[in-house]
Amino acid sequence: MAEVIVEGMDILEKIKKLEAKDDEVVKAVEEMKKAGVKMLRDEEWREEDSIMLKEGKVYMSKDEALGVEIIRLYHDTPMGKHGGQWKTIELVTRNFWWPGVTREVKQYVEGCDAC
Repeated sequence: MAEVIVEGMDILEKIKKLEAKDDEVVKAVEEMKKAGVKMLRDEEWREEDSIMLKEGKVYMSKDEALGVEIIRLYHDTPMGKHGGQWKTIELVTRNFWWPGVTREVKQYVEGCDAC
C-alpha cells in the first residue's frame, strides 16, 4: 500500500476518517464482519490496516476535495510532470480507486493551463 504524505497529513489517514457511504462498500464490510474474515469475493474487497482495498487498490468513498488532492499529487508534481489525462489516470489508479476517478482526472487535466 502506498504511503503518501501531503500537507502534513497522511492521505491514508484522511481516507480512514471518511465515512463509508457507498452501498457496495457498506455491504462488503458487513459481509466481512459477519463472516469474521479480512477479504471477500476472491480478494475483490479486502481490509488492511483499517483501509478497504478494492482489487488491491486503496478504496476511497466519494470525497471531492480528497480526490482532487490525490489527482494533484500525481499530476502536478515532478513525478506526474503534467503528463496528461491517460498518464495521470494510470498513476492515480496504481494505488487508489473511487467511483468516478477516471472522469475526475479528465476534468482536472482539462482545467490545467500547463497541459
